[in-house]
Amino acid sequence: LLDTTHHKNGSNVSIEEGVKNCIEGFKKMARVAEKNNVTLILEPLNSKIAENMKGHPGYQGDHIDDCVEIAKAVSSPSFKILFDVYHVQIMDGDLIRRIEQHQEFIGHIQIAGNPGRGEIGNNQEINYRGIMKALLRVNYSGYVGHEWIPTGDPIKGLEEAIAICDI
Repeated sequence: LLDTTHHKNGSNVSIEEGVKNCIEGFKKMARVAEKNNVTLILEPLNSKIAENMKGHPGYQGDHIDDCVEIAKAVSSPSFKILFDVYHVQIMDGDLIRRIEQHQEFIGHIQIAGNPGRGEIGNNQEINYRGIMKALLRVNYSGYVGHEWIPTGDPIKGLEEAIAICDI
């Protein structure tokens, strides 16, 4: 898992130079990953929310489309994108279309409720049944991780998530 791209705040390096450096470094890493049958995953993170564990202000890799462009430039079957539904919703929205558009680059899915990165129940804005149906339509066969900040009993929250996501 690669949770790092160039940091765009307070840097003397331009965004364009940061992207170029990331691509060069990721290409080198991807060659090693290919030889060892390992998949590297780049995670776009939201830069809008400053609250700890809910956002990453200054993070350059904050838009799914930009990270997919990096993946295209790296051009390796061992370099994929982590589609974190929570972060993509905050930064870009249009989740189902983006899943369909970027399906070949998705190497892992993460889910959490929005707002708040909590449970995925009825008190948040993302339709996870629709998301799961979209993943089935694009033949996604990987894992779906539930990375959330529990607001109640975590076991109950996980059971509810399973019920919502079980299509």
